[in-house]
Amino acid sequence: MTTTDSAVTAVLDEVTALVDTLRKSGPAAEERRWIPDENVELLDKAGVYRLAVPRRFGGLEAPVADQVRILSEIARADTATGWVSMIWVSSAWVPSLFPDKAQEEVYAGGAVRVSTGFTPSGALTAGEGSYTLSGSWKWISGSRGANWALLSALLVGPDGTPAPFAALVPFSELTIADDWHASSAAGTGSSTVSAENVTVPAHRVVSLIEILGGTTGNRSNTGATGRNYAFVPFFMAQGASAYIGIAKGAYELFLDRLPGRGITYTSWTDQSQSPVTQIQVATAANKIAAAEALQENWLRRLQEHADAGTSPSVDERATARGTASFAIQLAKEAVDELFEASGASVIMRDVPFQRYHRDIRGLALHALFTFNTNQEVHGRAILGLAPDTPFL
Repeated sequence: MTTTDSAVTAVLDEVTALVDTLRKSGPAAEERRWIPDENVELLDKAGVYRLAVPRRFGGLEAPVADQVRILSEIARADTATGWVSMIWVSSAWVPSLFPDKAQEEVYAGGAVRVSTGFTPSGALTAGEGSYTLSGSWKWISGSRGANWALLSALLVGPDGTPAPFAALVPFSELTIADDWHASSAAGTGSSTVSAENVTVPAHRVVSLIEILGGTTGNRSNTGATGRNYAFVPFFMAQGASAYIGIAKGAYELFLDRLPGRGITYTSWTDQSQSPVTQIQVATAANKIAAAEALQENWLRRLQEHADAGTSPSVDERATARGTASFAIQLAKEAVDELFEASGASVIMRDVPFQRYHRDIRGLALHALFTFNTNQEVHGRAILGLAPDTPFL
């Protein structure tokens, strides 16, 4: 833990105390296709949804490394709750890039849950001091429990060219479809969200390109505040925390299940005595440790820039994508390794490990976190080529 802030430490302690409760909720979350309301209430009470909120609004404004540590702990406890919390907390930081008036609205309660849709599948139409938003956004994780949505939409400029913008909209003004039927991450409630002629005040609409580049204006917290992170590297770090947490939870579940188990059709009556199992466990443990080490290295660089009020270079941003996705790949491989060592009974629904395995494999397909795409971006930077993407 990097902080000396007792309030942030208290959040971590409270989350750790909730691990058993959250872990038991996994089957219920899958059944209802959404995490239990009790999970949201417990984490809200613990202060999780204040982590990224600026202090001037009653938030904790925790350093990114502290946020990552806490989010990873939630994912260790339960895959769906961990993923949704990661989305809500990381997205709750984004309104700090908006004008002060928008921040005052979003952060009014001191704690906030924000879900995001960065694919510009909506349309904005300019009006007098406001915009009209219409469209649909798929796979909006946490939509059933979020307060605000951050949605990307195309706005046609004066020259007729469409450009992506981000709009902040209360969920009370949106429609949530009951269409989340998935074999992985079933409990995340990642439904389709729609807007139909929703009026959005101008102060809640900002250029997505400016958000990605960190060049949005009208902010009261510019400069070397220690919290002005580069957008995509920040999201990559937050995202990786969920995968690493899931891997750590799966590792614990594997070890908990091991005592008394033999290996069918062999002479091994105690699986822990098998050299093959010993190698598999060590390999998984080291992959998780390597993933954490990669993450810690980039978190340090991200914080150094925020503390100095500087922005990471293009190469550093590409490195953040490559590093985070490599950590995610290691976490996934660790769970795969343990799955192969678990025996056929692991596929039964009453064995929690199978849910961790399904969820991490499914979530690893998320477009922003997928391995090959991010390694390509990183590799291009290493070879002196343009990154070929604005998502840096």
